[in-house]
Amino acid sequence: MKFEIEPLPYSHDALAPHISARTLEIHHGKHHQGYMDKLRKQIEGKPEAEHSLEDLIRSSEGDLFNNAAQVWNHAFYWKSMKPDGGGEPAGELADALIAGFGSIDRFKAQFAEAANGEFGSGWAWLVLDPGGRLRVLSSSDAENPLQKGQTPLLTLDVWEHAYYLDHQNDRGGYVAGFLDRLIDWEFAARNLADASASAAG
Repeated sequence: MKFEIEPLPYSHDALAPHISARTLEIHHGKHHQGYMDKLRKQIEGKPEAEHSLEDLIRSSEGDLFNNAAQVWNHAFYWKSMKPDGGGEPAGELADALIAGFGSIDRFKAQFAEAANGEFGSGWAWLVLDPGGRLRVLSSSDAENPLQKGQTPLLTLDVWEHAYYLDHQNDRGGYVAGFLDRLIDWEFAARNLADASASAAG
């Protein structure tokens, strides 16, 4: 496997004012790259170097798991956002959110509660569970829903380095900006469609 982080899918200043260019430069170029550098060093010349990130997340533990999961989580996080995002989802995703939470607003409230309520460092997720329902959950440190057989559709990084330069201790403002102005519903919809197709096939 070739392990390297992808460029951001938008320019560093594209998510401002909700997430600044400086935050993205540090978060993507230092934190994300740092996890990748550590992972490469750990697996160099070992059988694990032939595994996918998903395989490593499901089968490893300790530092190897932490670095593999953080590489995957961050790559997924960048894709969960886009410039001029937010708004309302449509189609199959909207139907699934309404079925799972009662309304889009209730989903947003539950997601915000999970993101703001995660103590310390972690993530908030929208996932498809093995039973075919959408759920919101939070995870600590590098934990990933793939470990539990769930399919991630969206994620939000709530480690302090994701928002402190822009929002200081106002995690709630960062979470609201993500939900209202940055969330990429089309990315989540594609993930849901892919998961549905895999289950049907």
